[in-house]
Amino acid sequence: MGVLLLQLSGFCFWFWAFGSAAAAGEREAAAAAVAVEGKYAAAAGDGDFVCATLDWWPPEKCDYGTCSWGLASLLNLNLSNPILLNAIKEFSPLKLRLGGTLQDKVIYDTGDPEQKCTPFVKNDSEIFGFSEGCLPLKRWDELNDFFRKAGAVIIFGLNALNGRVPMPDGSLGGPWNYSNAASFIRYTVNRGYTIHGWELGNELSGNGVGARVGADQYAADAIALKSIIDDIYQGFPAKPLVIAPGGFFDAGWFSEFITKTKPSSLDVITHHIYNLGPGVDDHLIDKILDPSYLDGEAGTFSNLQGILKAAGTKTVAWVGEAGGAYNSGHHLVTDSFVFSFWYLDQLGMASKYDTKSYCRQSLIGGNYGLLNRITFEPNPDYYSALLWHRLMGKIALLTNFTGTDKIRAYAHCARQSQGITLLLINLSGNTTTQVFATTAAAFPQSLKRDSSDSRTRFSRIRRHGKATNFMREEYHLTAEDGNLQSQTMLLNGKILAVDSSGNIPKFEPIQVEASQPLMVAPFSIVFAHIPYFYAPACR
Repeated sequence: MGVLLLQLSGFCFWFWAFGSAAAAGEREAAAAAVAVEGKYAAAAGDGDFVCATLDWWPPEKCDYGTCSWGLASLLNLNLSNPILLNAIKEFSPLKLRLGGTLQDKVIYDTGDPEQKCTPFVKNDSEIFGFSEGCLPLKRWDELNDFFRKAGAVIIFGLNALNGRVPMPDGSLGGPWNYSNAASFIRYTVNRGYTIHGWELGNELSGNGVGARVGADQYAADAIALKSIIDDIYQGFPAKPLVIAPGGFFDAGWFSEFITKTKPSSLDVITHHIYNLGPGVDDHLIDKILDPSYLDGEAGTFSNLQGILKAAGTKTVAWVGEAGGAYNSGHHLVTDSFVFSFWYLDQLGMASKYDTKSYCRQSLIGGNYGLLNRITFEPNPDYYSALLWHRLMGKIALLTNFTGTDKIRAYAHCARQSQGITLLLINLSGNTTTQVFATTAAAFPQSLKRDSSDSRTRFSRIRRHGKATNFMREEYHLTAEDGNLQSQTMLLNGKILAVDSSGNIPKFEPIQVEASQPLMVAPFSIVFAHIPYFYAPACR
């Protein structure tokens, strides 16, 4: 056992650094520091940065012989379930993106006698494997009543394939036939339903998924949507956002699309992330625990921001849909504890690159739902998302972690509180890492060295004539019984679960003195709210 000394802004901070045989038994222990730049913001997201999706897939949607959607569709989801309502209300607000593959085959039942309102029918000869489906207005009314009760912020994905014709190059061309969509938007406005943004299309950009539309035509269609919204919402103090294309990042396509919609026809450009590959992949957990693999997605965020800055546009970037592993994910991976390593790392990385919102596929449905599609009880990632939402403020701060590459470190200004919140993700199953957060101005200048002690006395300062402990709040997330594929998450050693009334559990932190290192156990995630951390960017 030895003593580790960190030098910080003229002050010395001591804490014990335990050797490999200490307290961790057979496991190793290591010491490290994370430097947080608190002087200025690295980026800033929306207050409702965390977003989740609701999809259109009917029960017949199956992948690799498994049908994982059941009654989780916008058309058949049980809106009276108390857990569902409570789960959304806890975010106050939660942004919900309504869309997915079949949105481009949805007809809105607005009374046009030529438009029949029929359900989706599985048909392998059709694009996306299903016939056209319909959204009855009665169901739209029910959904909006539920969204109002839940306090959700709604993004609606519109059908962008109406009117398209096959082109020689294999794409779909011709202008978007927006008559049905315009009628639907007008009905929505007349009913007084609040929509935060209208998104055009799903995965039709670049090479597309099942279908594709060229950037030039798509830009013209987005401009048409902007005109429709300006017309229908004329006189409104605020208009919904115009959002597109909801597809996979393709640098050339996105660059052309942004150039042709600037300066003000497009508010948000959305891209999708399924960087882990197909849900059937047997190596998903290996990828999730590989820091170099996780780092691979940084290029997409960086390149998109470069295009936006070069274009000089006001358009901002969102992740419009992200399920990690495509084709509905993988049971006991994308709906288990281990997936929070990927998910929280994605939230941290996206926010660092000035992404304004991040929509998780899905709130419920498939094998990557935040909620169990049968019981509606939260999966581990729901609690991870809610902790992020409550603790990580809009402003992202630069961090520099010194030590193992198995620790992922992110810092934000604390949400509605003083100081910062630090997120640490330990991808190692063997090493407990002891971390101290540092910066050039981490502590108030009133903190003085006591000449009678060789160590800095930093556990107490005086405020308003009273002594105040320097304490931080820690939230340690682990898997039940250490099983990474468990669907039960522990917070500070206690199981997180809804009660008999469907209420979401309270998050109780542990209080830790500033003099103590932040202990990050193997295969664990730690949120640490550090209120005494001096960060001018957070004022």
